[in-house]
Amino acid sequence: MRRFGRFTASLRRLVADRYRAVDRRRDSRHSRADSDRDPDAGDTEESRRHGTRGRSRRTYLTSLFSVRSVAGQAFVWQLAVLVLLAATAMVALLLKTAHDAQNDARHRSLAVAEGVAHSPGLVQALASPHPTTALQPLTEEARKGAGVDFVDVLSKTGIRYTDPLPRLIGRRAQGDIHRAAAGQAFTEVFKGRPQDAVRALVPVTDAHGTVVGIVSAGLQTVDVGAAVSRELPALFGAATAALALASGGAALVSRRLRRQTHGLGPEEMTRMYEHHDAVLHAVREGVLILDAERRLVLANDEAQRLLGLRPTGVGSPVDDLGLDRDMAALLASGQSATDEVHRAGSRLLAVNLRPAAVHSGPARFVVTLRDSTELLALTGRVEEARERLNLLYDAGARIGNSLDVMRTAQELADVVVPRLADFVSVNLLEEVLSGKEPAPGPVADPLLRRVAHRSVLADTSEAVTSVDDLDLVTENSPQARCLATGRSELHQVADAAIRAWVAEDPVRRAKAQEHGFHSWMEVPLTARGTTFGVVDFVRSRNPDPFGTDDLALAEELVARAAVCLDNARRYTHERTVALTLQHSLLPRRLPEQCAVEAAFRYLPADPRLGVGGDWFDVIPLSGARVALVVGDVVGHGIHAAATMGRLRSAMRTLADVDLAPDELLTQLDDIVIRLAMESEVDSDSDLTATGEVVATCLYAIYDPVSGSCAMARAGHPSPIVAHPDGTATVWDSPAGPPLGLGGLPFEASEVPLPEGSLLALYTDGLVESRQHGTAAGTEALERVLTTPGASLDALCDHVLEDMPADRVADDAVLLLARLQRLDSGRVATWDVPADPAAVAGVRADVLRRLAEWGLDEAAFVTELVVSELVTNAIRYGSAPIRLRLIRNRTLICEVSDGSSTAPHLRRARVFDEGGRGLLLVAQLTQRWGTRQTASGKTIWCEQAPRADVSLEV
Repeated sequence: MRRFGRFTASLRRLVADRYRAVDRRRDSRHSRADSDRDPDAGDTEESRRHGTRGRSRRTYLTSLFSVRSVAGQAFVWQLAVLVLLAATAMVALLLKTAHDAQNDARHRSLAVAEGVAHSPGLVQALASPHPTTALQPLTEEARKGAGVDFVDVLSKTGIRYTDPLPRLIGRRAQGDIHRAAAGQAFTEVFKGRPQDAVRALVPVTDAHGTVVGIVSAGLQTVDVGAAVSRELPALFGAATAALALASGGAALVSRRLRRQTHGLGPEEMTRMYEHHDAVLHAVREGVLILDAERRLVLANDEAQRLLGLRPTGVGSPVDDLGLDRDMAALLASGQSATDEVHRAGSRLLAVNLRPAAVHSGPARFVVTLRDSTELLALTGRVEEARERLNLLYDAGARIGNSLDVMRTAQELADVVVPRLADFVSVNLLEEVLSGKEPAPGPVADPLLRRVAHRSVLADTSEAVTSVDDLDLVTENSPQARCLATGRSELHQVADAAIRAWVAEDPVRRAKAQEHGFHSWMEVPLTARGTTFGVVDFVRSRNPDPFGTDDLALAEELVARAAVCLDNARRYTHERTVALTLQHSLLPRRLPEQCAVEAAFRYLPADPRLGVGGDWFDVIPLSGARVALVVGDVVGHGIHAAATMGRLRSAMRTLADVDLAPDELLTQLDDIVIRLAMESEVDSDSDLTATGEVVATCLYAIYDPVSGSCAMARAGHPSPIVAHPDGTATVWDSPAGPPLGLGGLPFEASEVPLPEGSLLALYTDGLVESRQHGTAAGTEALERVLTTPGASLDALCDHVLEDMPADRVADDAVLLLARLQRLDSGRVATWDVPADPAAVAGVRADVLRRLAEWGLDEAAFVTELVVSELVTNAIRYGSAPIRLRLIRNRTLICEVSDGSSTAPHLRRARVFDEGGRGLLLVAQLTQRWGTRQTASGKTIWCEQAPRADVSLEV
């Protein structure tokens, strides 16, 4: 910058000296002119002021038109050229005007002559004894009307019949009469008596085409010249105005030139240019001058050397000069810059850019360049440090976006290649991937598995081991030493340790030679004091070997990735535990029963949300009935899964009591409230629980004997019923409050359903959409359920395929049940009178029905059970009493009465006469129980068939 300051100062001094010299010469001339005047004139202040203004105006004009200056010489030259051009144009205009006037006379004369020659009655007048008498008035009228000087009618021999001058009538006309007598019409410039004229001759022909006369019409040459003379003032005026306008333009140009040259003469300007050029090209700083359109106006020798410009680049835009992109953008911006460092090939240039206002043209820009290549090494180190920081920033943004071990490892490899290494592989300990907790500290005898790798080559041909395969390492390998010591290692291909390791593995040696491996780094994956694996960094295409800075960067990257991998590992472990808990709490297979054919699908939520609390169940009930259950615990995580398991167990217990759907939900609501109270913990406790349990549930009971289905729901979506006729409707059942609110009743509804109907129970995660709510999903589910001929498993798959694209990321459960009916021949019912004597008849009827069913082997036990249950109903119950046998997978015996008192099993003492009936029933049957009905109670029991006896039809 000091050198540039000295250069600009010298340039300013040179220009100032030249201007001062010019001003001194100009002042000397003015002083001599003032000395010639009378010194005793006694000028007043006003006269001096006017005199000063007059002298300045005269000085300006003298300088403007002085032939010693470039401006004066240019003005004199332009004025001479303009005068010559004006004279030439004047002569050309005069000639053109004369020519146009003569052509106009020819055309007018010919038109008048032809008009008269073809006028009617002319031929008859020529044939009359006195043609002149008839034609003279007509021709005079035509002459005056047409504005010509004469119209003559001639005979074939040229004798005038008519003429404006009567003295010429009867005389012979001069000129080329023979051409007209021969039948040719023409115009000519006639010179002769009585006057020179431009005339036209047109023959007059009769009906046979014979020439009988000639018509001559024309204008005198004097009149044509007069027409030209009338145009001369306008022509001279236009020429004078054009000359004056052009002279004024030349004066303005000369004035502008004078301002640009400051009144200097050619020799002075030449010397100034030589001085400026010598300084400009001798200075050791680059100078560029750009015009307003960012085109190169001037570049000195140093600028051409620094930027590699061609001498022919003057006049080219900066974008076409072949400059670096940043340099070209700075020059094209036109914004002021001070010591901005930019690259120019292998150089670093300090650039200064300033706008410069020039009086003679639009604003320009001056650019100075200073070579700062000595800063290149420092800039390179700064750029390298910035690239490393960018790499660390990208690693923080791109690594660990998912809680997946494999994906996190691949993200590390993707970030590193090719910015740090040409090939990267991530190998984890086998126990880490198997879910075990690795021991803290160094690792001995490692068993590694490749989980990710990345290469600058598309096919990753450098890899010796594929992803998901074991990477066998030996004791001499750098990976084993790295894991054993817990410290990173940096090796070159010439290191003895690398040569010994590669020599043990022919495949690895061949890969290293094929791809030109020359530098290795081994960095352990360690987080929270535990080592999970090792990361290999290899360079082959990049000729620079790894250095200590690269090793430090790799350790920083691997440390960040190790924390993300540990988080992913811990999350995977916790999620596996939660999923295991959830799957253990859900039914693995549906129980065997004949009431419905069922199928289900469970779709977990987004792994990032954790496991959900959705559940389903199919519970066989007494009397061949079956309970269908779908529920949803609000929330995600292990707490929701555990709550779901507790609710499912409680519901199965309540179902075994044979409660009605609304009563069961009421009991379950109380259980949810107690669970919420139990889940509340103190604020200083380490347990994490929400203290709030909310769930929804749908409970339905289907009776295959009557074909009716009773249902109650607690804040859960209504089921969909697909009828055998191909229609599907939503079961419009009363909506109860969600479980856990307490104090609100539940209401059950019961409807008969035809055999073959399809009942679909689901959670809101299956049909709920972010954009359309649940309406669109419900309609799609209805359409799928009406697919004809599809199995339940196929329908489940179709439902999952047609789920809304913008479905809420929540667990989804689908339970499909195709309803079946028991044949009436498999059910037998008897009304029993309240008389002990009727027991014998009932036993006999039962034995006959068992014989019809082919169940003679079960007759003895059934007879005892029926006798005991019916006797108890007669003795302790009330009418009406009814006995029902159901032949299902088991033989079911039911006795109903009008009393709501439920019997219970008790141990009878030795001398007690009663109390052994239910004990006998419990010992002889597989299961027994009691359930309340709307009119009383029902006691039931089931007998398991023998292996060689089938109870199914």
